Amino acid sequence: MSDTTPPNERSSDPPPPTPGTPLWRSALGTLTPFLGILVVGLIFTMFAPENLSARTWRIMLVQTVPVGLAAAGMTYVIISGGIDLSVGSMIALASVTSALALDAGHGIAVALGVAMLTGVGCGLYNGVLINLLRLPPFIATLGTMGFYRGLAKWRSGSSAVRPEELRGLENWLHPLPELNGSPAFLGLPPGVWILVALTVLLAAALRFSLLGRYTLAIGSNEATARLCGIRIGRTKLAIYALAGLMAGLAGMMTLARLTEGDPTSALGLELDVIAAVVIGGASLSGGQGSVLGAFAGALLMTFLRNRCTAMGLPNYVQEIIVGHIIIVAVAVDQLRASRAARG
Repeated sequence: MSDTTPPNERSSDPPPPTPGTPLWRSALGTLTPFLGILVVGLIFTMFAPENLSARTWRIMLVQTVPVGLAAAGMTYVIISGGIDLSVGSMIALASVTSALALDAGHGIAVALGVAMLTGVGCGLYNGVLINLLRLPPFIATLGTMGFYRGLAKWRSGSSAVRPEELRGLENWLHPLPELNGSPAFLGLPPGVWILVALTVLLAAALRFSLLGRYTLAIGSNEATARLCGIRIGRTKLAIYALAGLMAGLAGMMTLARLTEGDPTSALGLELDVIAAVVIGGASLSGGQGSVLGAFAGALLMTFLRNRCTAMGLPNYVQEIIVGHIIIVAVAVDQLRASRAARG
């Protein structure tokens, strides 16, 4: 007999939806940015045959940490069909609040907790605006981008916070572990390994956890996900809170590198974060993406900027190149979507 029970009267505990991206396609999307690093490296070697030493790679990996952390959280947001333009401002605010905690005499553990709570609070506020007020994610986070930046300037008095406790934190995430007695494992500082561990964890969660499967389902077809019994509002709140948590960690890492909480830091970083996610294979229309791909995209962005600097190219040339990389990535995604729609 067929089930004639209305959708809204069925069990609120449905089976988890099947992720829409096959494993082989996800793996291909992850490998593509790494292949891009190889191609870009070969191109730059032709024009600037500088040896890429282990020191250079360590510097690039450390520079990738804030963008990579924020991109891991942004991947969930974009897969769900949303966007977060406030991530750069959240990073700045988290760095300021954690610096203020250190300035008040608290330890690094408390400062880390403050940074994480700041990020989660900002993410939840974004989620509330999007779910309760029904604002488009682009508009909501465009507004909070200025709001969080203003809060950072207000709390810091529009100047960088440089407490004495930050001097000991500098070596914790130094790009050259062998200097100043910085702790390292396999030649890399702890911050890089934290990025790797969280990237692997969130990649596994996206594939196997309920939150990850619900995220993919919402991004693929929100109406169908709602009919399946998925609580869209709660899931989106969790997604934006997770993105905020990762932005808060990125703010702490930025503080560790700069040894100051600067309200003007991470200005424009949202472009690099979104670009890393898109380059990593995520679709801006939702339903597709890879956390490992976002990590590779972040590394590709850092590699590109490093090679441009090594060649002596001005900053505007880097921005032109990065902008067109985003255009190409989105164009490829649109072409892929149109082919899929034609069957």
